[in-house]
Amino acid sequence: MDSQAERLHWPFFAEEHRRLAAEVEDWARANLTGGAHPEGRAAVDMRCRTLVAALGKAGILRHCLRAADGGAAPEFDARSIGLVREILARHDGLADFAFAMQGLGSAPLSLAGSAEVRSLWLPRVAAGQSIAAFALSEPEAGSDVAAMTTSARRDGPQYVLNGQKTWISNGGIADFYVVFARTAPGSRRPDGSVGAEGISAFLAKPGDSGFTVTERIDTMAPHPLARLAFEDCRIPVARLIGAEGEGFKIAMRTLDVFRTTVAAAACGFARRALEEAREHARARGMFGRTLADFQLTQAALAEMATALEAAQLLTSRAAWLRDTGRPFTAAAAMAKLTATESAQAIIDRALQMFGGRGVVQGEVVERLYREVRALRIYEGASEVQKLIIAREVLK
Repeated sequence: MDSQAERLHWPFFAEEHRRLAAEVEDWARANLTGGAHPEGRAAVDMRCRTLVAALGKAGILRHCLRAADGGAAPEFDARSIGLVREILARHDGLADFAFAMQGLGSAPLSLAGSAEVRSLWLPRVAAGQSIAAFALSEPEAGSDVAAMTTSARRDGPQYVLNGQKTWISNGGIADFYVVFARTAPGSRRPDGSVGAEGISAFLAKPGDSGFTVTERIDTMAPHPLARLAFEDCRIPVARLIGAEGEGFKIAMRTLDVFRTTVAAAACGFARRALEEAREHARARGMFGRTLADFQLTQAALAEMATALEAAQLLTSRAAWLRDTGRPFTAAAAMAKLTATESAQAIIDRALQMFGGRGVVQGEVVERLYREVRALRIYEGASEVQKLIIAREVLK
């Protein structure tokens, strides 16, 4: 039994998780090439649209929705979402991105959207017919969400939005955006910072007057990413998600579902790097032996495998805690911190083992090296995870 199959028999998982992993693995092997990144923005956009449609057709996107909205389970199941992300990331980082962003962008609708909004958009998300986006970050409000300045004021049957959002995944290709904006000022804390009260969530569409994609952002691992602007953008009151002032809670509930799955994606990247390094070490001739015959190589592989196993244990435990209703804040932060930092180190070690080949564009380890870096930043940078862990320890 290989380590992946063995892990699925840990007590954190049930039979439905093992079936899901087998189904997604079979689909990924048949449909994902895992080749070099698409070249050029148009090719990246097209690849993402193609992947969303394919994931929808295969029924895989149902696992990022709740059953009431056409999903696969009664409630969000972080273990299922994480398993899908880990498998997709191991095969093709852009496929993982496409799946995760559908879930992240649509979860606020599922958690707090009106029946009308949910019935209009969520079946299309599940089928891969509409692309979702989650617009929270701003130029001066990343980790500190409460510092956001995008505003929304009620004007009769509409809200009028003004402000900017940046680092928005699926920006430029999404069919709808969940946008967070202030409908009331936040309270002033003793340290002078602003509280998160007064933030609300809205559904915006590319055709809304005053809504523009002002800049497409190119990153080291190509993903659709953009800056958005709202200038007297009018949105019908019916597209308010939840009640006024509930936006921060909606955003945090969404991120609670997906934070452990970032760790799972990191484990997928790391596992692929370990596999590539192992096979390369067995095949690469050196000084009349193979690279695998040298103790330095064996020590490196041992450290890589141990770090991956530890990250997977933390990730599986955190997702299990979340799914079973137990306190999981510290566990999720530990999982994300350990998995993303370990994956970076594992992939770097694998690339080093490949030598000059490792930095050639198109090599799997080169692609992984670029893909893994963002995971240490988004949905809470490593430094933020340390603060969360320390806060829980000091309680």
